[in-house]
Order: sequence, then structure tokens, then C-alpha cells
Amino acid sequence: MKTYFSFLLFVASLAGCTAYHPLPLQTRPRFPAEMPHLVVQSAHMPLPELASHRFDPSDGLDMTEVAMLAVANNPQLKVARDEAGITHAQAFAAGLLPDPQLSLTRDFPTNGAAGNTSAFNLGVSYDVNALLTRSAVKNAARATALQTDLNLLWQEWQVVSQARLLFARNLGQQQLLAVLQKERALLFSRYQRTRQALAQGNLTLDAANADLAALQTLDTAINDLSRQIGANRHDLNALLGLAPDMRVRLVGEPQLPPLDEAGLKSAIERIGARRPDLLALQAGYESQEQRFRQAVLAQFPALNIGLTRARDTSGLYTHGFGITLSLPIFNRNQGNVAIEQATRQCLHDEYQMRINSAAADIARILEDQKLLEGQLQNVESGEETLARAAANAQAAFDAGNIDSLAYTNLRTAWLAKQAEAITLRQTILEQRVALLTLIGGELPAHDDKD
Repeated sequence: MKTYFSFLLFVASLAGCTAYHPLPLQTRPRFPAEMPHLVVQSAHMPLPELASHRFDPSDGLDMTEVAMLAVANNPQLKVARDEAGITHAQAFAAGLLPDPQLSLTRDFPTNGAAGNTSAFNLGVSYDVNALLTRSAVKNAARATALQTDLNLLWQEWQVVSQARLLFARNLGQQQLLAVLQKERALLFSRYQRTRQALAQGNLTLDAANADLAALQTLDTAINDLSRQIGANRHDLNALLGLAPDMRVRLVGEPQLPPLDEAGLKSAIERIGARRPDLLALQAGYESQEQRFRQAVLAQFPALNIGLTRARDTSGLYTHGFGITLSLPIFNRNQGNVAIEQATRQCLHDEYQMRINSAAADIARILEDQKLLEGQLQNVESGEETLARAAANAQAAFDAGNIDSLAYTNLRTAWLAKQAEAITLRQTILEQRVALLTLIGGELPAHDDKD
């Protein structure tokens, strides 16, 4: 009967075990076949403005849809989510009660008096100290799991920021390419006319060479910009988890509200309660607090108690108990206490450094924004002036009132001013995108009703 009961107990213990299933590796690259087949769950987005946006890749991707796809399909985020699963599994393991220990010894007499029998010693014991420190261990693991989730959220915000940045950069590059290509078409047309004039003896060689040099310089700029556009496209595909050769059609323009400096200053005051990376540091600090508490509790003597049932070779049965108690004379866990206390101080100072750095980064961008916006106004004013001058020069050049060099220099200056305006707008937009991440949410904007 005892054997049958032991067998049932053994079978019941196996019933709760997890079965093994192989998970073979894929040895070939695997990417989504087509964009329309990708599915993005809006409810799983890390920011409200993404969760409320409809994802429909059939008509191209706007800036918000690019960010949504990046969150859903970015390879590094997939690995980060898997690592978060490991941390949650560790937190689950930390919350489990320790198992008791069962010991059994059996002795067989090899000589002695008649009637001697085999001896055995059966005992069960339990580590009491594991119960004393269980609360601190469990709380530390729970805080670590929360820290991992917040770090994952911060990584998602970083991916969203990078997706918006690449979208804005592509927009600026395409605008600049359109300006350069338009200018090249004009230069090439004029160069053909100067070649005809040169052949007819109506133009000097220096004037024709000036147009050729301007055309070659513009071709170099177009080639360099085309390579930048290609690199940006590959970076975007990698961020979105798409095949390198897949073409992503980007549509629309990024729409960001004008900055509200008062709202941003208010957001800076609450930044510790908004940004996931700072919240993750707070959770990590709480986890370290619990580890420090665990180290303090471990200073007490380690206690292990157990019950025994035994029989000696003469057939005498005994009951008993055992207590194992460490003597805190030399170690007393003082080394671990010192380590955990120093670690807590380090995390305390790191958090203060990070929150100060976050506020300084925001203040720096706000100052840059004012300078860039003032510079953009001046550049746009100069662009308008040069545009009118270029139009007048075109008429004068066609009438033969100015030479090719003067006309080319004016057109080149206008082109440079257009490129400068596009670059400034892109820089302002990229800094606004950075602010979205730095303040921990959407940009505070002016209320039109005020």
C-alpha cells in the first residue's frame, strides 16, 4: 500500500512538468513578402497618437503609419520583447516557494549478531531563511520586471522617434532632389544653347566652359544626394523589418504643432513621471532597495529545521528532529551588505544625473529652435529676393543684356539659398521629433482659442 501511494505521488509530481518541444532555427533570411499583408494592432501602440491612427498601407505610409509599422515589426524590438519575457519568467520563479528537502539513507549489516536488520534514516527538512527573505526577493524581482517593461517602452519610443526622423529626412531629401533636378534641366538646356552659340562663333569658350562646370558640379550634388536617399531608404527598411529591396511609398507631410514654451517648461517639471527610461530607473532603484533589504535580512543566522524517522540494525525505531544554525561570527554577510548599499548609492546618483541631463537636452533644443526659426526667416526672405532676381536675369539673359557667367552665378546663389531653406526646415523638424521623445509624449501646443 505504501509503495502504491509513493507511486501515485511520483506520478502526480510529474503531471505538473513542462514537456519539451524543439524550436529549429531558420537558416535563411525571412522578410514580409508584401506591404499590404502586414497587420498592425493599433491597440498595442505605445503612444496615444499611434493607437488612435488607422493603419492602411494600401495607399502608402504617412509618418504615423511608418512609426506604427516600426513598433510592430522592428527586429530589435522583437528581441527586446523576448528578453522581457525572460525577466518575467525570472520574476515568476522568484515568487515560488522553495521546495522541502527529502533525504533517505539505507544501511545493510555485513556481519554481527543474528537478528540484525537493515537500518534506514528518513528525513525531511526546510530552509527557514528562504521564507524570511522571500518577500524582499519577490519584490525585487517584481520591480526588475517593471523596469524591463519600462525600458522596452522607452526602446519603442526610440524606434518611433527614429522612424519619424527617417521619414522627415526622406521628405527633405526628396524636396532638395526636386530642386536640383529642376535646376539641372535649366542648366542643361542653357548649356546646349551655349554649345550651339560656340559652334556658330557667337560665344567665347570661357562662357561655354562656365556652363559646363556648373552642370558638372550640379551632377555631383545630385549623385551624392541620390546615394544619401538610398542609404536612408535602406536604414528605414531595416528599422521596419522589411527586405532591403522592398520599396516603401511614403505619403503626406509631417504635421507638428508650433511649440508652446510655457507648456514645455511645465512638462520638464513632470518629466520624471512621464519618460519611460526615468520611470525604469525608479523601478531599478526600488529593486535595489529590496536587494539591500534582502542582504540585511541575510545577516541573521541561517536556520534549517527537519524531522527524521530512523531504524538501526538492531530493529530499534526512533523519531527525531534536526536544527542547523549558522554562527554569524566572521562573515555575517557584511560584504554583501556593503556591495548592495554602494550599488544603491550609485543608482541614486545615476538617476539624478539622467533627469538633469534630460532637462538640459530639452533646454538646448528649445534654444536652438529659436535660433533656427530666426535663421529660416532670413533665408526665406533672401530666397524670395533671389527668386525675383533670377526671374529678371532670365529675361535679361534671353535678351542678351547679361553674360552667361553673371546669369549662372545668380542661379547658383538662388539654388544654394533654396537648399539652405530646405535643410533648415528639415533640421527644425528633426529637433521637434527629438522633443517628442525627450519630454515623454506629444509636444505641448498653443491653443488656437486663446
